Amino acid sequence: MGCRFFPNEMPDFVEEKEEEIATEDDSLMKLLSMPYSALSERLKRAGLDLKDTVLSLSLSLSLSPLMYTYVEEAWIIWIVTLGSKSCQSESSRGLEVVVETWGLSGQCVRDFSLYCGALGTAFLQFKAYQLTNNKDDLNLCSDIIKACDSLCSCSGFSHSSAKVLIQCIEDARDGTFLCGRAGVCALGAATAKQLGDEQLLTYHLSQFKEARERFLLMIFERYWGAAHGLAGIMHVLMHVKLNPEEAEEVKHTLKYIIKKQFPSGNFPSAAADNEDHLVHWCHSAPGIALTFLKAAEVFGDEVFLEAAVNAAEAVWNRGLTGWHLAKAFACFVVDRASKLIAEGEMHGGDNPYSLFEGIGGMAYLLLDMTKPTDAKFPGYEL
Repeated sequence: MGCRFFPNEMPDFVEEKEEEIATEDDSLMKLLSMPYSALSERLKRAGLDLKDTVLSLSLSLSLSPLMYTYVEEAWIIWIVTLGSKSCQSESSRGLEVVVETWGLSGQCVRDFSLYCGALGTAFLQFKAYQLTNNKDDLNLCSDIIKACDSLCSCSGFSHSSAKVLIQCIEDARDGTFLCGRAGVCALGAATAKQLGDEQLLTYHLSQFKEARERFLLMIFERYWGAAHGLAGIMHVLMHVKLNPEEAEEVKHTLKYIIKKQFPSGNFPSAAADNEDHLVHWCHSAPGIALTFLKAAEVFGDEVFLEAAVNAAEAVWNRGLTGWHLAKAFACFVVDRASKLIAEGEMHGGDNPYSLFEGIGGMAYLLLDMTKPTDAKFPGYEL
């Protein structure tokens, strides 16, 4: 992972200008200096174009092995023409192919997870619907969720078989939003509510309850972080109504996590880890800071706010954060990411079309940046 970065050569700050500045050789500076009202529309258009490309490519990979040649061609087209009219026409053509592939494939996906699978594409469609109110995005989101639900409903093992341990692991995965069925049920319920489908809403809520009841806190390794650790579990619990006894248990657990905080403000990734080396959303300060901010909001205890501030300091000192840097990175994605990936100078991701490891995440970032004050971490914040 150490080699997967691109040097940050952007200036610390670029002042916005009402008039267009003359930057013949630096299109990135032109983007950075645009008034944000104009820039947000540019990011929105680029995000929606890229969303259609993600839809075409990711679902083609998930739904039909015969589509690899098309995927390669479409990826090259996107790289050359992102944000142009030709890109829009190619995205539309790709969408038509996917519709045909979707029908021919029997609506069967290979990976139903939000993290790297088809549910991430559905989540991106839902985000686009929230911005544009386009019911086509919402309906397609619902179709993808149904296919994901079909796969994860059939992926378990029988407890009567010799694979009881594998069943336990499957049950534990079911309880996670990012990699399990809980994510399918949660997004399914939100989509059904927007569609006004009470029967489908009831179904997804009942399935979510079942997944939650079967969820086991696996003992192979005790993680602390947001993705699949103790902080993430506490974060979800703080979004539901707790009785006094439950609230005390959550607060007690959170204070236990604080005891593990390093002097730097960072956290270890797991109970067996005593090294202050990772600064990742999944396992350390970036994700856990969000949990403690939520705790300060819910419980009003200064100790949680202090822990959140200390964690945020660790992120600030050792990572990229802040409003201007988020804006600069979004502009960088629009202006240069596709070219750098095509030339092999920047890593395209292990799952190059997914929400968390690919261009799906780029599209989500651009859509989020159109209204940055409403931005929330996908699959974690409500």
